[in-house]
Amino acid sequence: MSRASVCDVPVMTATGTGRALRRFVSEVRQAVPTLAVWAHGSLAMGDFRPGRSDLDLIAVTEGPLNDAQRDRPARLHRRLADEEPAAAALHCSYMPRGALTEARTDHVTWAHGTLLARPVMPVSRRELLDGGLVLHGPAPAELLPPVSQGQLEDHIRRDLREYWLPASGRPLRWLQDTWVDLGLLVLALATVTLRDGRLIVKGEALTVLPQLGAPADVVRDIHERRYATPAPLGRVRRVRRVRRAMRARAFVRRGIKHTLATYDRPEGAPPGTDAR
Repeated sequence: MSRASVCDVPVMTATGTGRALRRFVSEVRQAVPTLAVWAHGSLAMGDFRPGRSDLDLIAVTEGPLNDAQRDRPARLHRRLADEEPAAAALHCSYMPRGALTEARTDHVTWAHGTLLARPVMPVSRRELLDGGLVLHGPAPAELLPPVSQGQLEDHIRRDLREYWLPASGRPLRWLQDTWVDLGLLVLALATVTLRDGRLIVKGEALTVLPQLGAPADVVRDIHERRYATPAPLGRVRRVRRVRRAMRARAFVRRGIKHTLATYDRPEGAPPGTDAR
């Protein structure tokens, strides 16, 4: 992909979001030795919605962060979130240059207001390689190893089987909007990648869900929460929330089983050996 500066991208000039990103790029370079800063997810793929989408970033550091350096990103993120409201949705993984090839290695990560340790998954890596937004330094293709289609598909199947399928067996979670939204969208995103070999954005996933048999009113709810102003369910509509949770969970559980059965193959086997 071509190199882009912060000001070359329309969303970067938007009030709030652009200012938070510009400050982060400038200040993270002062906090830790930073080789590159990249954006992936909706920000890079053209589906970003200010105030609703996360700002998914990767900072490539010159080396592993020691104990003293680990505190600096946390302080930076907390301060930015206090001073720039848009920065509250800013998530960033700090990947040492020498560990970029190790796909399952945990990296220092700031997400949801806390410091975590987790890997940068194949989906994120493919997003970076296919269209990652360069905020500072070299482009992803200059530093990251390629992600094969087989690696991408193996990860997606494992995520469906080991995380989302068990989660679909826990009814109380699905009373929350977050689980309804993510559960249905993840199923659509995963199905399209396994079926067509491509990554899509959440906006397109919403158009795929009716084709997969998703309840129309649930899809409409998700669309309104992401792209419009949804009406709150309210106390008098608690029964609807429970019914929606049951239907959404049942659809996701059924859909995961169908997708895995349709597009499964032994992990590590070459693409094209799906079980039919």
